[in-house]
Amino acid sequence: KFLGDGVLAYFGWPRAHEDDAERAVRAGLRVTEMVKTLKTPAGEALSARIGISTGLVVVGDIVGEGEARERSVVGETPNLAARLQGLAEPGCIVIADATRRLLGDLFVYRDLGEIHVKGFRAPVQAWSIAGESEAESRFEAHHGPSWTALVGRDQELALLLDRWDRAKDGEGQVVLLAGQPGIGKSRLVRAIRERAGSVPHFPLSHFCSPYHTNTALYPVIGLLERGAEFRPGDPPEHQLDQIEAMLALAVDDVRESAQLLADLLAIPAGGRYPPLDLSPHLKKEKTFQVLLEQLAGLARKRPVLAVYEDVHWSDPTTLELLDRAVEWVQR
Repeated sequence: KFLGDGVLAYFGWPRAHEDDAERAVRAGLRVTEMVKTLKTPAGEALSARIGISTGLVVVGDIVGEGEARERSVVGETPNLAARLQGLAEPGCIVIADATRRLLGDLFVYRDLGEIHVKGFRAPVQAWSIAGESEAESRFEAHHGPSWTALVGRDQELALLLDRWDRAKDGEGQVVLLAGQPGIGKSRLVRAIRERAGSVPHFPLSHFCSPYHTNTALYPVIGLLERGAEFRPGDPPEHQLDQIEAMLALAVDDVRESAQLLADLLAIPAGGRYPPLDLSPHLKKEKTFQVLLEQLAGLARKRPVLAVYEDVHWSDPTTLELLDRAVEWVQR
């Protein structure tokens, strides 16, 4: 719904998702980011302010005609969102406490304290979004370091530990853990990680995302960036050094492998490596080869526990790589 120079957007209606609060914040971050790139005809910079609230509303009948057709929404939730938007600094997002509780530690927050807003009797707790957090997985972001005890999963855990023992003995294993949301799959994965920690091994964690299903090798890129210990603001030359140091643990031809991974991670080589004169298909094949060689090189030194979480959100290229990894592991 357009309101002068503003927009009112609904998340969770007409179709609900389990992560509507997260979707709203991510959309807000993109809006503020993109508006910064705009300028008025006079060359003045633009900025957007966003307020987000979560709660019950009543969706009424369709009103208006033509392009102005819309459904009326009644409730304090959009009113609170509008008030929070008025409190936000240019380029910032302010959220209500109910939204903050749904988000867990997916983002970095700044506590704005309890604020008196027009139309609400009691003060309202507000938070400002400072950016995305460094939580590796969605499960970690929503549950933090304290997890509930694992109950009623002795048989499944015993099976995973048996397969882990076989893998430690050099017999590659692949396990598919599937089931409805909320039955404890991620908690079971944490349990096997905890038990595996008693033996020196390489833990490789891949996290697929519902927002990157069309981004080739997104979970692999995340793993490589964590493995190379990238930090915000690292210069490209330092990032290349980190990639080479990471690859030296597993592969023989570090420079050629680093060149392909630098291209995958969109890091400027700056003349350090010759240009990659490869067709897209050949580049993908060589990149797959490097990633599998890296996996093989690590496995020659100590056991590897590679976890691919939320594969139903995986991009097609990652699935293709995973198929090859599964085939290789069995040999």
